[in-house]
Amino acid sequence: MSRTFTIIKPDSMRKKAEGKIIDILLSHGFRIAAMRATRLSQEKAGEFYAIHKEKVFFDELMEYMTSGPVIVAVLERDDAVAELRRVVGATNPQKAEPGTIRAMFGKDVTENAIHASDSDENARIEAAHFFSEEDYCL
Repeated sequence: MSRTFTIIKPDSMRKKAEGKIIDILLSHGFRIAAMRATRLSQEKAGEFYAIHKEKVFFDELMEYMTSGPVIVAVLERDDAVAELRRVVGATNPQKAEPGTIRAMFGKDVTENAIHASDSDENARIEAAHFFSEEDYCL
């Protein structure tokens, strides 16, 4: 059993798609180890996306990720990181496989419905931005 981290992004929340997205995750064998709704401050979003600070899209990303509530979650299952990436689909929803979350709910590379950690190490780092070990229920 391994863990991964996800964020259901503001565009999904505005569309009221969070329940459908959570249902999809559960139907693919994920269990919720920790979850909560929150709204990212500029500071919190800046810390989380610090790796992108020097990139052209950073300001747009900050504006978008702080534009509304999100759901942050730690999910568990075998091979959690790779499986979540498969279920989520390509970063660009127009290139995502049919049936993936981004193909169903994403608009473009920024408003792409959901974040998924890209490695076990990043999943641990990203989850630690929002949860401590005592927050996990599994």
